[in-house]
Amino acid sequence: MPMVVGVVAGTVVVAVLLLIGLFKLMWRVAEPNEALVISGSKHRTEGLEEGMGFRIVTGRGTLVLPGVQAVRRLSLDLNETELHVDCVTHQGIPLKVRGVVIFKVGDDFVSIANAARRFLDQQKLMAERVHNVFAGHLRSIVGGLTVEDMIRDREKLTGQTRAACGTEMEKLGLIVDSLQIHEIEDPTGYIQNLAMPHAAAVQRDARIAQAEANRLATEAEQQSFARMAEATRDSEILQAGYQAERDKAAAKARQAGPLAEAGARQEVVVQETRVAELEAHRREQQLQADVRKPADARAYETRTLAEAERDARISAAQAKAKETELAAAAEATRVKAAAGAEAEATKTRGEASAAATRATGEAEAAAAQARGLAQAEAVRAHGLAEAEAIKARAAALAENQEAVVAQQLAEKWPEIVQAGASAFGNVDNMVLLNGADGMAELFAKALTMGGTGLGLARQVLASMNAGAPNANGASLNGAGPQPPQKVPVQDA
Repeated sequence: MPMVVGVVAGTVVVAVLLLIGLFKLMWRVAEPNEALVISGSKHRTEGLEEGMGFRIVTGRGTLVLPGVQAVRRLSLDLNETELHVDCVTHQGIPLKVRGVVIFKVGDDFVSIANAARRFLDQQKLMAERVHNVFAGHLRSIVGGLTVEDMIRDREKLTGQTRAACGTEMEKLGLIVDSLQIHEIEDPTGYIQNLAMPHAAAVQRDARIAQAEANRLATEAEQQSFARMAEATRDSEILQAGYQAERDKAAAKARQAGPLAEAGARQEVVVQETRVAELEAHRREQQLQADVRKPADARAYETRTLAEAERDARISAAQAKAKETELAAAAEATRVKAAAGAEAEATKTRGEASAAATRATGEAEAAAAQARGLAQAEAVRAHGLAEAEAIKARAAALAENQEAVVAQQLAEKWPEIVQAGASAFGNVDNMVLLNGADGMAELFAKALTMGGTGLGLARQVLASMNAGAPNANGASLNGAGPQPPQKVPVQDA
């Protein structure tokens, strides 16, 4: 069993190794500067015509079947070729043009396919083919130009050459990165002769410039010499001035001795004069102290006493006048203050009296208004009370006339009896006939009179009922309540 496992494992390892080896044999990778051209089977590549028979791979890897497909590498690096072309210009002047062309295979599949068809096995001959193409076109273009055109505008020559070779280079699958014309050689010396007038003009201008420079240099030298002479003159003048100052200083130095002696003598005289002046001043001061000062002191004393006496009298007079003036001013101020105080007091009393009168009037007006309002309110309340009483009596009469009448009669009965008795008030002597019968008859008549009064009261109440007051307390017929009738009492 272990042997079987080992055999199987070995077989698997061998198979893996074979697969890896086969993969490495079949796998091809294109470098960044190359293109793989794979042939041997029918392929269609984008941008190429159908039936090309090969496949192009750039920048990646691909599988290739060994023995069935063939793989070729086409370089995409830069190439260059030197141009050494003998040309003849439009003027018939032979020239030799030297330049360089830098080119490479195009990066697109069409260019790579065109280059692969033409240079796959001849990549080393690519520079020669390109040289031949550019040499033919360069000769053709130079034949249509003059030497002057080629010298003055090399960019035009380069542009026309690139444009003429562009189509053929595209067919070859190549692109031109750079075309430079380095040199144009002239074996006949035409260019040199062409430059001679310009060179002569340049030499002439150079000689003129040199002469002008010499003139300017000479003028500059003369000006420099003049400035040097001027500087020399100024220097000599300054030196003479300095010499004069030195001579003057020497003369002063020689005179310094006598001048110093004379100055010394003059100083002595000055000092002696000053001493004499000081002596005279001292004697004058002595006289001032001995004679003049005492005399001046006595005169000053007399004058001072007189001035003091005069000033005392003047001061006394001024003090008296000032006292009188102050007294008058004080009296005037007092009178003015008293008058002002009296006026202010009068004004204050008037204002107080006016304010009191105004306050009294306002108080009386307010009291009168209050009394009027109170009286009006009392009258209104009394009227309302009377109206309510009348209304109540009317309502009571309407409900029970008999009871109201009886109550009123009972309340007023003493007055009624008093009124009935007043009929006998003027009777001095009353004679009763029939004795006790007469008295009974008298009382019966009195009772009759009372019944008559009761009937009369009922009639009055009936009439009042007929004229009952309305809601405002007034009777319906416009008449107020009638007072009770007095019934005369007749004596026997």
